[in-house]
Amino acid sequence: MSLLTSLARLRALEEGRAQPVATVRHCHLADRPMVFIPLKLSGEAAAPLAAMLGTDRERPRLLVVTQPRNRDLRFAWAAELAGVLLPYLEGFMADTETVERKNSDPYERTMDAPQLLVPNPAGVAFTRLLGRSTRFRRADGPYPVPESVPLLGRWLTYLAERAAYPGSSLLLSATEELGRHWASGQSSLEDANLAALLGWITTGPGDDAEDPLIWPPAGPATDPGFDAEVLAPAIESESPERITEALRTQLEPTWRLMWQAVDLLAGLEAGASAAQRWEQDRGSFSAMAAHIAEGTPPQARRDGAVSAAAKLARMERAQAAYDVQRAYDDPLVMAEYRLTGEAFAGEVVETDPGNIEGEGRSRKLRPLVVVKTDDPVRLAPGTSLGTPQRRAQGAELVSAGEGLVTLKITKGMGRGKTAAPGAVPEVGERVCYTSLTDDFQGSPNLPDSEATPWTHGGPPQEYVPDDEDAQEEWS
Repeated sequence: MSLLTSLARLRALEEGRAQPVATVRHCHLADRPMVFIPLKLSGEAAAPLAAMLGTDRERPRLLVVTQPRNRDLRFAWAAELAGVLLPYLEGFMADTETVERKNSDPYERTMDAPQLLVPNPAGVAFTRLLGRSTRFRRADGPYPVPESVPLLGRWLTYLAERAAYPGSSLLLSATEELGRHWASGQSSLEDANLAALLGWITTGPGDDAEDPLIWPPAGPATDPGFDAEVLAPAIESESPERITEALRTQLEPTWRLMWQAVDLLAGLEAGASAAQRWEQDRGSFSAMAAHIAEGTPPQARRDGAVSAAAKLARMERAQAAYDVQRAYDDPLVMAEYRLTGEAFAGEVVETDPGNIEGEGRSRKLRPLVVVKTDDPVRLAPGTSLGTPQRRAQGAELVSAGEGLVTLKITKGMGRGKTAAPGAVPEVGERVCYTSLTDDFQGSPNLPDSEATPWTHGGPPQEYVPDDEDAQEEWS
């Protein structure tokens, strides 16, 4: 937790209201998101009880497993879930655009992509487990399931994996996204309760007659009191109507809260980089759709050494890019780096736009800028710098001391012998520079999977579905 976030939490506790820790929205919010609220049986890893989902806040769909320990009913529920989610996913595949790539073949990318919203990180974890429990199933053999179930499992696994990708918006946790934009006066564990967190953001905790702390949990686990006093007698009665109504009482409050969270996030202006990250999501979704259309096998139980290393490298680069983009988009996020000395802001007091370095053919235009700042600067001379005001510009720290920072501009000035108009900050202009830049290390040179050395398990074996897969988890 950063110093500013800690301060915001203390202020929230003092004032009784959550405090903003962002000025813009750092995630993409779809025009037609699919709200998905899963509920599972207590004491079971992946035994679904029910799910409430839909894209219309006035018309939620409630899917119920009336006897959650019955394997056939579980898969019938999964097929029903597939009947809602798969058409939603496939509805984005028809409209595409051709994307040209440098030094690579063009590819087709969907014009838009789906977005699933779950209440909390536990909902993401259950989505991942539900995907693993269904993607290896088969429509034939000793444990047949409807054909749509394995396909649903592949998509749920993909979305859950994408949720771990920094900056992705294909599968969002409501409490995580709200927590990135507001700081409450409660603990991070309590922030996982959607009702409690929304209470801090909207009215303050316990200010209304209906205390959000006593609302039904936002899933996927149910309340122990509800299990003992309501659910167990309903299941023992073997009355589908009674079970359905009992589960509806647990899910409808969360349904209303989810759309309240959507409205809060929609009220924030999207950050400048959110659209760029959504383009990457669209490209990833398009690639997954193409893999499935080509008949590739389901995702492996675990990655091989080479694929795991490549995935880790991609995620590290994505995290670095996400950190930079959030800071460049949001002055409040940048303020955290100013406190640590990784960024500074101030007023330009002197410039030398015609400064030249080198001689003869090696002569280069390197304008100098002197910034007066009250921020602590803990950067060494020679550090590469970037600025949110001129994102294409690159600079280098020359010296810092006694509240004055001298830097030279190294790129983003145009190709002429003099700097392009506006490329060099003017005296009196307020600027911000930071060591956070998007000049990241390139992709590592990894061997082909077939060349995986024996020290890392050797070449991975090709996955072939078997009867053991069909029995796992839900047998």
